[in-house]
Amino acid sequence: MSLRPTPYRDVPVATAAVARAAFPHGSPYLRLRDHLGTIFTDAQFASLFASCGRPMRSAAASIGSTC
Repeated sequence: MSLRPTPYRDVPVATAAVARAAFPHGSPYLRLRDHLGTIFTDAQFASLFASCGRPMRSAAASIGSTC
């Protein structure tokens, strides 16, 4: 597997709305994301992956998910 770093984008508005609807009183993970913002980026994980091969899902997106 290879990792091709991509710039991190904000959480889509619809995704944030679903998360807020699912947890109307909040959750520790939602509060953490709101307070700290982006914690991990792909560049932090790039050295852990081969430079060639089948691309994988963004490591930062996988770890930084609010679900």
